[in-house]
Amino acid sequence: MPITAADLLQAAHAVVPKISTAEAQAKLAAGALLLDVRDAPELDANGRAEGSHHIPRGMLEFRADPATPFHDPELRKDRVVILHCASGGRAALAGKLLKDMGYGEVHNLGGFQDWVDGGGAVIEPVDPGM
Repeated sequence: MPITAADLLQAAHAVVPKISTAEAQAKLAAGALLLDVRDAPELDANGRAEGSHHIPRGMLEFRADPATPFHDPELRKDRVVILHCASGGRAALAGKLLKDMGYGEVHNLGGFQDWVDGGGAVIEPVDPGM
């Protein structure tokens, strides 16, 4: 039987715990990585969480694998990773992917608005007139 997007999300939510902005901030203070998996135009239009690191969801497998030439040294299997996207779905799927790749502690913050609503600092969007 074919798998659906809902099935994939259910499996992801089962293995990637959701955390609050306050919990994320405590983990960030201890050295965790806040990873934004939205596409670049979303960051330009809406801003980004201060201190976040950006890797678009479509490149995550390559950036997370030390064996590829595209590996991002910010991603380490022994470092806590906290993901967010626009609404939480891509972050959950990305978190499951990282868990499947051997990353130890991975959390889903949810969406960018969850960060904002929780009082997280934001870098303003890029001015399109510049």
